[in-house]
Amino acid sequence: MKKTNQFGETVEGYNTPVLNEREIRASAGILYFFMFLAWMLVIFNDDYFLIKLVNMIFLLDFLIRMFISPKYSPSLIIGRLLVGNQTPEYVGAAPKKFAWTIGLLMASIIFLLLVVMNSTSIITGIICHICLIFLFFEAVFGICLGCKFYPFFYKGKPQYCPGDICEVKTKQEIQKISLFQIGVVIGFFVFVIMTAILFNDRFNAQPSDLWVSVQSFLFA
Repeated sequence: MKKTNQFGETVEGYNTPVLNEREIRASAGILYFFMFLAWMLVIFNDDYFLIKLVNMIFLLDFLIRMFISPKYSPSLIIGRLLVGNQTPEYVGAAPKKFAWTIGLLMASIIFLLLVVMNSTSIITGIICHICLIFLFFEAVFGICLGCKFYPFFYKGKPQYCPGDICEVKTKQEIQKISLFQIGVVIGFFVFVIMTAILFNDRFNAQPSDLWVSVQSFLFA
């Protein structure tokens, strides 16, 4: 029997309410895309329309998932449609609820400062960047940064963490990183930096029209 005020879903084989991590990552990716696009418009065009609209959507979405149910969150519903053919990956609902509380708090502050007061400040910029970082890590790496703070406020070990990261275990051979691999990464970044320095003028050159370049080459 499901509890009417339960946060998360009851799934057979799990002794606590859970959520589908695949839907959550898809939802985070959707929100990240529009928030990043809106932030770019602010930076390059000084256009605040989309960032205000996205903030309102973000706030409403989190209000629904926190005070009604995650199953009625528009972004999570769209996420479910996108990953519906994938096998669910169940994670504990409690740490996610805590992380989403942080997200709701940040969205509320941005809404107050940016939409209600129609003001800009370093506070708004910092919070927007934190939101983007949280969404990026969730969508790309499957890492819930907000969940990392859950054990500091609640007693007891979290259950059903994404990728079983709450469990103490030894890494498999395929997960280990050798010194040579570390050297490859360092060498790669050195190569990128040297390339940027050596080809600085070339990379900064304004591209020309391809058809004009072809005509110049053929009829030179």
